[in-house]
Amino acid sequence: MTPEEFDKWRVMPRLLVLLMGLASWDVIHWFTTLEDPTFEQAGLVSVVTGAMTAVFGLFLGQGKKE
Repeated sequence: MTPEEFDKWRVMPRLLVLLMGLASWDVIHWFTTLEDPTFEQAGLVSVVTGAMTAVFGLFLGQGKKE
């Protein structure tokens, strides 16, 4: 596989979005299993989901421009 083919398939951006999705899923799962969540814990979940929204938006905006 040539570097151009590797870049054309956008493997790294897709892998990073997948990893961010898994991290977001894990944080939300952790938060929903807490007995008595605090404001700080809710803030962490808010920041993580906001970051995931930004990452996903940037990923969608970086497609091949024709």
